[in-house]
Amino acid sequence: MSDPLAEIVSILKPVPSIAKLVMAGGAWLVERRELGSPFYCAIVEGRCHLTISGRAPIILAAGDFVMVPEIHSFTMSSLQPPPRGTLPQRLETSPGVFRLGDPASAVDVTAMVGHCAFAATDRQMLLSLLPDVIHVQGQDRLTNLVRMIHRETVGKLAARDMVLTRLLEVLLIEALRSAGGATASPGLLRGLSDHRLAPVLRRIHQDPGGEITVEDLARNAAMSRSTFFDRFRREVGVAPMEYVTSWRMALAKEMLLRREASIAEIAARIGYASASAFNVAFTRHVGTTPGAFAGRS
Repeated sequence: MSDPLAEIVSILKPVPSIAKLVMAGGAWLVERRELGSPFYCAIVEGRCHLTISGRAPIILAAGDFVMVPEIHSFTMSSLQPPPRGTLPQRLETSPGVFRLGDPASAVDVTAMVGHCAFAATDRQMLLSLLPDVIHVQGQDRLTNLVRMIHRETVGKLAARDMVLTRLLEVLLIEALRSAGGATASPGLLRGLSDHRLAPVLRRIHQDPGGEITVEDLARNAAMSRSTFFDRFRREVGVAPMEYVTSWRMALAKEMLLRREASIAEIAARIGYASASAFNVAFTRHVGTTPGAFAGRS
């Protein structure tokens, strides 16, 4: 059986960016705006506030891990932040190691913080299937992975970028595994936790070129068409055939960029009876023809 989670992480293509060790004491605050990049953080000791734009503050404590697949604006601060307008105190004490707050204050928070990027051509569609915020408590494996990423980032060992890429993939998978379940926000993880929908999602990913209809998927889930349609849309966040089309187009983009097959072959692989039918669907979905999309890469 195909593994939808592994496929989506692979196509997202996490790319290394920044990893740093942060030590803080006293009253401190860090604010970042208009990032548009994935963010993750593991708290080693102490407690602090994380406020993501549009959301209530989260108190992070030792052993907590948080990942935001696409963050734009956020602040991290001591539980009692400095007065508004106070100039931030930030000092890089060694490569990849930062001290926040009054240097004379004792360190009471230690955190490992990182940013990365997703190189996928269809990242918005893929990100829409993931939780907005992943907050996990007491998972030492995640903290250890973040620690390995930091060490690899500041080191100058051979094959560093390759190792970082693999570690980021494992970190993302482990975080998503930990965040799965019925309490996750609508998306792939919630769908995979549903015993009726999980086989359907695996079927879509295993054979995207097969003949797929809502009726067939409903039978696969042992549900009526209307009940299946409503449940899929509620749990995954999109209608069944919208998911199928989006996944097919994500695969088509990857194949076009790699130039691994002709347009007619790609059309057949993802379930279109002819190149012209694929051309119409791709143009409607992407806004440009398959040939033009491949030509600009």
